Amino acid sequence: MPHATQEADIATAATAELHTALRGGPFHVALRAAIAARGLPLQRVQHHLSRRGVKVGVTSLSYWQQGARRPQRPESLRAVRALEEILQLPEESLIRLLAKADDHSHLQRPAARSYRSLVEASGVLERLLTELDCPVDGGLHTLAHHERVRIGARRELSGRESHHIVRAHRDGVDRFVAIHHGDPGCVPERMSVRALENCRTGRLRWHHDTGVLVAELLFGTRLRAGDTYLFRYGIDDGTADVSHEYARGFHLAGGQYALQVRFAENALPLRCHRFAQHSAAAPRSGRQNLAISGPHHSVHLVEPRVRTGIVGIGWEWE
Repeated sequence: MPHATQEADIATAATAELHTALRGGPFHVALRAAIAARGLPLQRVQHHLSRRGVKVGVTSLSYWQQGARRPQRPESLRAVRALEEILQLPEESLIRLLAKADDHSHLQRPAARSYRSLVEASGVLERLLTELDCPVDGGLHTLAHHERVRIGARRELSGRESHHIVRAHRDGVDRFVAIHHGDPGCVPERMSVRALENCRTGRLRWHHDTGVLVAELLFGTRLRAGDTYLFRYGIDDGTADVSHEYARGFHLAGGQYALQVRFAENALPLRCHRFAQHSAAAPRSGRQNLAISGPHHSVHLVEPRVRTGIVGIGWEWE
């Protein structure tokens, strides 16, 4: 039976990957391999932890297995020991990798994360949008979105500006809800939103643990179906540590997207590249090196017609 043989090969490969990860680490790779080898969704892992009296959110588990954060608090370390039992791992195997990571933390590069990937998984974004009575598409189709990202002298995500051209696909649309997902360690309650053109700032909502901020931008007029509208806004961040990438997610295809990343003159990366993903869980593809413009210290990409998924720019520091 070829199908059964294929499944056996996949299982064997997953087990081999797990054994390799447990020997050499790092922690997040071993944890991800263990979860994959057992075939458990994060919700089930959280359920098993809860039955053992350990409270850890799905968002935190997702952070851990992607390397965005490492468990450090006593309750988190207790969860790691419970995970060793749940995932049928040798005792102290994950704890040992954590200790090894601490010993070499000064050599490690903080792992970057894809835009909205963890937020969507946890349902935080949907809850925040519900609080603002806003459906996911907001009644607008994007015709063009030009985004400028600033990386500061500390190599941090200093902020960004967005220029939107949209078309209403139903009557009565009078606002847009902007979504910003900061880098690991950011403080969304300290971010600020600036209405720059043809809009004003309305309600703000944020979620500290996931670093997401949503902002209501009010048009001051009600669009009819088919009407177009132009507006511009900015978000000042600068609350996290070193940034390694910026990505934008699209749940609908169509429209043009341009992304420019400008670096502070005294904080230029070694190299930059474009990347894409079909979804947050999919492998990255479409890698393309991008040259840094000498006079302007910036790189950019242009997608003439976006596809569903994720596209972004990553960079490497010296």
